[in-house]
Amino acid sequence: MQNTATTDRYISFNGIACDDHAQHIVSALRIHIDNPACPAPWQTYFVTKLEETARRGQDELYFVGSQVNAIRELFIHYNDTGALQLLEQVEEECC
Repeated sequence: MQNTATTDRYISFNGIACDDHAQHIVSALRIHIDNPACPAPWQTYFVTKLEETARRGQDELYFVGSQVNAIRELFIHYNDTGALQLLEQVEEECC
């Protein structure tokens, strides 16, 4: 049986797990910024932005969409290719 489900970001993110993907990205980001043994220039920035996002009641997808370039730089710094690939997917499909 052929899978007829398609992804289409222009129809309410039909078939795309945008929220789940964004949560995985934020989890990966937190792992990196919570690691004092391997500091990055973005750590303080992201701690502040995550606190602001929580205070405003914004979700992870909003956070990722508004911080995609800074998140990319952090993942590049840590050479986290899996997180980078997921970020690219979210940027393409969900933002």
